[in-house]
Amino acid sequence: MLNHLSLILAYIDPGSGSLIYQVILSAVLTLSVFWKNIKLYVSAILNRSKTPKEDEE
Repeated sequence: MLNHLSLILAYIDPGSGSLIYQVILSAVLTLSVFWKNIKLYVSAILNRSKTPKEDEE
């Protein structure tokens, strides 16, 4: 009985497969952009505290 139930639940029709694919792809892209923004923000804060020495002529 358990084998038949697992086979039935393992079926993914094309519509569900496409939806799962879109969810995974959008999550990966969203996290990559979000992570990039966090890295830029942190690097801007760290670089702000380090003032470059200007050469005086």
